[in-house]
Amino acid sequence: MPRLDTTVARPRPAAPRQRPRRAGRIPLALLLPAVLGLLFLILPLAGLLARAPWATLPQRLTEPGVLTALRLSLLTATLATLLCLALGVPLAWLLARIEFPGRRIVRALVTVPLVLPPVVGGVALLLVFGRRGLLGSWLDSTFGVTLPFTTTGVVLAEAFVAMPFLVIAVEGALRGADSRYEEAAATLGANRWTTFTHVTLPLVAPGIAAGGVLCWARALGEFGATITFAGNFPGRTQTMPLAVYLALETDLEAAIVLSLVLLAVSVAILATLRDRWISAP
Repeated sequence: MPRLDTTVARPRPAAPRQRPRRAGRIPLALLLPAVLGLLFLILPLAGLLARAPWATLPQRLTEPGVLTALRLSLLTATLATLLCLALGVPLAWLLARIEFPGRRIVRALVTVPLVLPPVVGGVALLLVFGRRGLLGSWLDSTFGVTLPFTTTGVVLAEAFVAMPFLVIAVEGALRGADSRYEEAAATLGANRWTTFTHVTLPLVAPGIAAGGVLCWARALGEFGATITFAGNFPGRTQTMPLAVYLALETDLEAAIVLSLVLLAVSVAILATLRDRWISAP
């Protein structure tokens, strides 16, 4: 009788992961523009820190105008982010989970505010929500609601320019999430709303949080659409970027102090999103 081969084939060891090559000598044609690009980005920030009035900084930060602009900026940016979450998360789910005609066109329209000049966005908002706008005239005549040059107008302007950041982040998280959990919930009898609230949202919660932070930061720094649609009225529509613009004409040190506050917020945002958006292997 022929002998049976009882040997078991051993799995081959996985190939070692290749590491990026370390260049022994960097070409000067690449090193020089890289250093110049780095300096181009760092020097303006260094100049801002060098010219900052550090001795009088605490007193300037407690000035009424600075505190008012800061409180208004934090309030409007937070409200704009909440509005973007309420509208942007369902929109991102629709783009990521539902096949419908014209989905590519809708996705392109969602990203238009990313490349649209903010001033043009402000003009577009005026044409829609102004007193003689497409919806503004109806709101004014029916409910007596006027949106331009109000704090609500600031929220709308900030939400208009910031929502694409949230939609893109959440849609990417939805596309990367494992849809088998949603399918299992549907198999067990859960409807789409229950699946969305109990399965989908927990799965993409980190993506929603990252998109919300980016959205809030963009809303906080919005200038063009705000000044065009809401104006620059202290205590009502004058946010931090608008206060910086106004202070440049009268008090340079005050403008530097306000800029430092916005720079500190930007650094805090980058530190918060370091592991998700900035870190490299």
